[in-house]
Amino acid sequence: MDSMVFKRKRPLILFFTPAFVFMAVFLYYPFAMNVVNSILSISGLGTQATGVNEPWFENYRRMVTDPIMHTALKNMAVMVVATVVFQVGIALLLAILIDQIKKGTQFFRTVYFFPIVISATALGLLFNLIFLYDGGMLNNLLLNIGATTELIDWKDESHFMFTMLMPVMWQYVGFYFVIIVTGLNNISHDIYEAAGIDGAGGWRRVRYITLPLLHNVLCTCLVLAITGALRVFDLPFVMLSNGMPMDKSWLTSTYMYHQTFQRGDVDYGSAIAVLIVVLGVVLAQVTNRIFKEKDY
Repeated sequence: MDSMVFKRKRPLILFFTPAFVFMAVFLYYPFAMNVVNSILSISGLGTQATGVNEPWFENYRRMVTDPIMHTALKNMAVMVVATVVFQVGIALLLAILIDQIKKGTQFFRTVYFFPIVISATALGLLFNLIFLYDGGMLNNLLLNIGATTELIDWKDESHFMFTMLMPVMWQYVGFYFVIIVTGLNNISHDIYEAAGIDGAGGWRRVRYITLPLLHNVLCTCLVLAITGALRVFDLPFVMLSNGMPMDKSWLTSTYMYHQTFQRGDVDYGSAIAVLIVVLGVVLAQVTNRIFKEKDY
């Protein structure tokens, strides 16, 4: 394409500069300050550092020996696996099913995407009512159908993981559903017709046409799901901030918030924030290496 915009670089720089400045101020600079704060000794939020820790990697060594940090990392790993399996998996299943129908597709797209537009605070309050111990929707349902004979505390040590995962899974299924549906729309129906003429059934068409041609889309969804799971904070914090088994239900994000804003251990909270970013970058790179994009 002989377009002047590619021959003249100044217009490109003009449009790229505001975005770069915005990212530098609100993304790269705060991250750099987090790295610096993680090696300093800061006794309280808003106070000046008293110097460099001795040794400088003290906070990172502390994370290795911190049992609560170990619990937070385990819960985060469960969150990542659940996100990949349930969010992306259910979204893929729903997208394939919706792609098979001819009427009502726009209705289902709207219904499945709707949870994304609801604030996390509102969703947390909604699910708190569902999981309420006395008078909650779920306990009443289980009692009425005879599945249980006593009320269940959904925030105790045996059930808190299910309570924490359920709203997160429910909210973001629609997000990946829309991405996968868009990928399905880019697959030519001529390919399916040719496969049907050759005698390929529904499952074979999904196995040998749909999934391979969705490879790049699914790779993008996996990267977004994994990095998104590392940053989950709002829903677990709203639902389990009061009366939860704190020693069992920490996530890296909620533990970082607790250390920084509730205990005032700013340098340790900054070190946890750096770890979250590093884990996100590493896991994203590993995912991209395993599920390499392909040209079809």
